[in-house]
Amino acid sequence: MNESMSSRCEQRFHASSIIASGLLMMGAAGRVAAQDAALEAPPAALAAEAVAAALPDSGNVAWMMTSTFLVLLMVVPGLAMFYGGMVRAKNVLSVFMQVLLVFCVAVILWVAYGYSAVFTAGNPFFGSFVEKAFLRGIGADSVTNGLPEFLFVAFQSTFAGITTALIVGSFAERMRFGAVMLFSILWFTFAYLPMAHIVWGGGYLAGIELAGAEGALDFAGGTVVHINAGVAGLIGAAFLGRRLGYGREAIKPHSVPFTVIGAALLWVGWFGFNAGSALAADALASLAFINTLVATAAAVVGWSLVEAFTKGKPSALGAASGAIAGLVGITPAAGFVGPLGGIAIGFVAGAVCVWGVTGLKRRLGADDSLDVFGVHGIGGIVGAILTGVFAAPSLGGVKEAGYSIGGQVAVQVVSVLFTILWCAVVTVIALFIVKRVVGGLRVGEDEEREGLDIASHGESAYES
Repeated sequence: MNESMSSRCEQRFHASSIIASGLLMMGAAGRVAAQDAALEAPPAALAAEAVAAALPDSGNVAWMMTSTFLVLLMVVPGLAMFYGGMVRAKNVLSVFMQVLLVFCVAVILWVAYGYSAVFTAGNPFFGSFVEKAFLRGIGADSVTNGLPEFLFVAFQSTFAGITTALIVGSFAERMRFGAVMLFSILWFTFAYLPMAHIVWGGGYLAGIELAGAEGALDFAGGTVVHINAGVAGLIGAAFLGRRLGYGREAIKPHSVPFTVIGAALLWVGWFGFNAGSALAADALASLAFINTLVATAAAVVGWSLVEAFTKGKPSALGAASGAIAGLVGITPAAGFVGPLGGIAIGFVAGAVCVWGVTGLKRRLGADDSLDVFGVHGIGGIVGAILTGVFAAPSLGGVKEAGYSIGGQVAVQVVSVLFTILWCAVVTVIALFIVKRVVGGLRVGEDEEREGLDIASHGESAYES
C-alpha cells in the first residue's frame, strides 16, 4: 500500500514537472510575442493599454467596498447592541442614539476636514485642514493607494466614526446628550485626527527611529483607535463621577443576549476592519483575515479559562467581552504576525483584559460603565507591544531578516506612551471646554433615576 502510494506520488510529480516546464516555455514564447506585438502596435493602442493598467483593480475595489460596509456593520447594529445590552433597560435607546449620532457626525467632519488633516502633507502632527477640505480636488477618476480616492475616503471615514463612538461606553447612563456630541467633535478634531496622521499619514510615529528599528507598527488601529478611545473613556468616566448607586447596589446588564449578538456582529465586521486595511484583495489581506479569526477565538478561550479559575464559572458576558479583547489585541498586529503569533496575542489579550475590567478597574476607582479602557485600552496596549515581538520572522512574522525584536518593542512602547499622553491632554481640555459651554457634563439626579431614554429622548425601548 505504501509503495503504491509512493509510486503514484512520483508519477504525479514527474507529470507536474513536465507540465510546469511546458508552461514556462509557453510563457517565455508568449512574452517574446507580446513584446514584438507591442513594438508594432500603434501609439493609440499603447496609450489605451497604459490607461487600462493605471485603473484600479476591480477585485480590489469590490473587496474594499465590502470592507467599508463591514466596518459600518460594526457600528450599528454591532457596537450599539454590544453596549446597549450592558446598560439598564431605561438607558438602552440613549446608548443607541449616542453611538449612531456620534458616528454620523464624525463621518461628516471627516469629509469636511478630517481626511485632509490626516492624509495630506504637513507637520509631524497634522496635515493640511484645507488642502482637500470637503474633498476638494478629488474626482471620480482620482486614485490613491491603488483605489478610487472616494472609496479610500469612505473606508477611512468608518474608522474615524467608530473610534469616536467607542468612547460613549464609558459615559453611559449619566452624560448629557449635548455634552456627548460637543465632546465628540472636539475629541475627533484634536485627538483622533492628529493620531491618525502621526501613525498613518507619515507623521511623527511613522518615522520614529529607536534602537535599530524605524516606525511604529500599527496595521489597523491599536494606538490610533483602541488605546486612543480607551484613555479618553477612562478620563471621561473619572470626570463625570460614578453612577448613582454604583458600588452600593447591583447595576446589571438588561440583556446579555443583546451583548453577545453585538459581539458576534463586531467580529464579522472586524474582518473588514483588519483585512480591509491591506487595501487590496491579496495575500496580506488573507493574513490579516486568518489572524482576525484565530486571535479572537483564542481570546474567548483565554477569557473564559481565567473566569473559570477565578470565579468558578465562565460567563456569556465574559466570553463576548473576550471576543472584543481579542479583536482589539490583533488589530495592530494583523498584517505583521503569523497565525501562531495571532493566537498568542489573542489569548494573552483575553486573559489580561479580565484583570483590566476587574482588578485594575477597582484600583483606578473610575466608573467606566462599559469597560472601554479595560478592554480597548488594555487590549490595545497588549496588542501594540506584542506586535513588536511576533512580527519577527523567527516567530512566524513577516518582517525581513535582521529584524530587532528589542528595538521594535522599544518603538512600540514609545508609541503607546505617546498615544496615552496625547489623548489624555486633549480629553481633559475638551471636557473642561464642554463643561463651560454646555453648563455641566452630567444629567440631574432625577433624570438619571428616570433613565436617559425618557429624559434625553422622550421615548422608551420597552413599553409595559
